[in-house]
Amino acid sequence: MTYENLDFDKVIERRNTDCVKYDLAAQHGMPEDILPMWVADMDFMASGKIIDAMEERVKHGIFGYTEGGENYFRAVSGWMMERHGWQVQSEWLVKTPGVVFALAMAVRAYSGKGDAVLIQQPVYYPFQRVIEQNGRRVVSSDLVQGEDGKYHMDLEDFERKIIENDIPLFMLCSPHNPVSRVWTEEELLGIGEICRKHHVIVVSDEIHADFIFGDRKHYVFADLKKGFEEISVICTSPSKTFNIAGLQVSNIFIADKELRGAFKRQMEAVGYGGPNIFGLIACEAAYMHGGEWYDAMMKYISGNIEFMKEYIETELPGLKMTETEGTYLAWVDFRELGLSEPELEELIVKKAGLWLDAGTMFGKQGAGFERFNLACPRSILKRALDQLKDAVLSRVSY
Repeated sequence: MTYENLDFDKVIERRNTDCVKYDLAAQHGMPEDILPMWVADMDFMASGKIIDAMEERVKHGIFGYTEGGENYFRAVSGWMMERHGWQVQSEWLVKTPGVVFALAMAVRAYSGKGDAVLIQQPVYYPFQRVIEQNGRRVVSSDLVQGEDGKYHMDLEDFERKIIENDIPLFMLCSPHNPVSRVWTEEELLGIGEICRKHHVIVVSDEIHADFIFGDRKHYVFADLKKGFEEISVICTSPSKTFNIAGLQVSNIFIADKELRGAFKRQMEAVGYGGPNIFGLIACEAAYMHGGEWYDAMMKYISGNIEFMKEYIETELPGLKMTETEGTYLAWVDFRELGLSEPELEELIVKKAGLWLDAGTMFGKQGAGFERFNLACPRSILKRALDQLKDAVLSRVSY
């Protein structure tokens, strides 16, 4: 039995482990020695409870086809109730190898070739990819940034886009990646009523639902109001929360029988046969026994957010960090530097030696922004910010 892994300051070498974050720099056109803070996984060792459960199954030595049973559902439903106050039914649950896979299945299930699918850019870039690669059109009701840097929904534009484009499907990101908004109850009710009015199905990516900071609250879209369940597909996963993305397991909740059936038929059509045995084991262990690790991790990441906010305010006043209400991602505005996109990329990659996600990946509305992954030891975060500071100051002095 291992002890719980609560030392988040510990730097763990991830290179030479076939790690996407660290080992694929050259394939992405990046220098080999670049410091990666892009893809959204953590540099923290997983909970010892998860490792124990997986090691126990390894000792059994047989890894055949496996399906989660009552204990699995009890773990998942228990977490949803304890952490989000949402009571789910076992028949609603559909397991997929990831949320992006689920988004693609939803596009195929609830829209036809040539249909328009609504998103809110800047938004997680696979939204656009799974729409376009399945022969649909992307329509965006862009988020609006206020003078305080906070992003808001434009409900008038949202409804107009639905009407003008005969939208059958809306993909919601809640909490929002990359702008780190935790949507209020009022905001979600507003878009929900519009979608009900116009018979639009809502696929809600809630993979970051466990990352809520301050006194804010995450509202599960389907649980907001009577009738919302009938139009909702809720996408959840332990992958971000417990740093187990490589184990390929997500829990998709679809209360409406017809929507669930259409979704499952698309899974069958692409040949998906069943979940990863270790994904099931890790998910169950995480939700049943990982609470202590999760609470400690959240406290640490909250500290990282405050550290970065203070660093930018005091050492990099030309930059602006959007308030991180949710997720472990920071959305930083570089526009005051007056750089073109190629110049900004040169500053970040060649001068600062950082691998970030450029804002334009999330839509043209992200131009001049960069997304940082803050789920790392603070020493790595400080190193990244120091490198960025040196690059910015060298440019100014030059």
